[in-house]
Amino acid sequence: MSKFILADDHPLFRDALTTTLKTSFPKDQIESADSIDSVKKLISDSGEPDLLLLDLNMPGSEGFFGLIYLREHYPSLPVVVISAMEDPVVIQRALAYGAIGFIPKSCPAEQLIQGVKAAMDGEVWLPRELKQAVDRLSVEEKDFAERVATLTDQQFKVMMHLTEGRLNKQIAYDLHISEATVKAHITAIFRKLGVQNRTQAVILATKLKLPQETLTQ
Repeated sequence: MSKFILADDHPLFRDALTTTLKTSFPKDQIESADSIDSVKKLISDSGEPDLLLLDLNMPGSEGFFGLIYLREHYPSLPVVVISAMEDPVVIQRALAYGAIGFIPKSCPAEQLIQGVKAAMDGEVWLPRELKQAVDRLSVEEKDFAERVATLTDQQFKVMMHLTEGRLNKQIAYDLHISEATVKAHITAIFRKLGVQNRTQAVILATKLKLPQETLTQ
């Protein structure tokens, strides 16, 4: 018997996808999560699933960070992104950051099941109509993903505040830490990302954000 985790913060979509999966995998276990933290708790409580279906736009994910974090901490866990977004850049980055497949939420049920079965067989899967739109994965994207994966949770939170133009004292207030601690985190972020200043760090960090026009989908 296989086990799936379906991670999406929209209850109606989770219920619909669970129903769809059960038609083809009636004996398999399907667990639900509504945030990255709940994914981590499920894995801690009951072990890694055979496949994780992950939405990018959910609490704790902050764009691609959730995917990068999960792939770094659970390297043997197959992750398929299932998303309302069909932007080739988003798909390319999802694959570069460790996903073994990308299933648009607009897929018909038959195609969705096809993608899940392919992923269970260890294949990298995309809908045929999207394959030509996705360029070859860049070495730079993979290298960046590896560097981001070395950030601690707190360092990542600080980096996300930097992208919003927050001052050190504002970051310290929001995260309930001292300004000295913020400065220490920023120094570590610069070192891990291989940058010299805040501007360079922010430019790199924007790669982790999802295109704004897709966030309302």
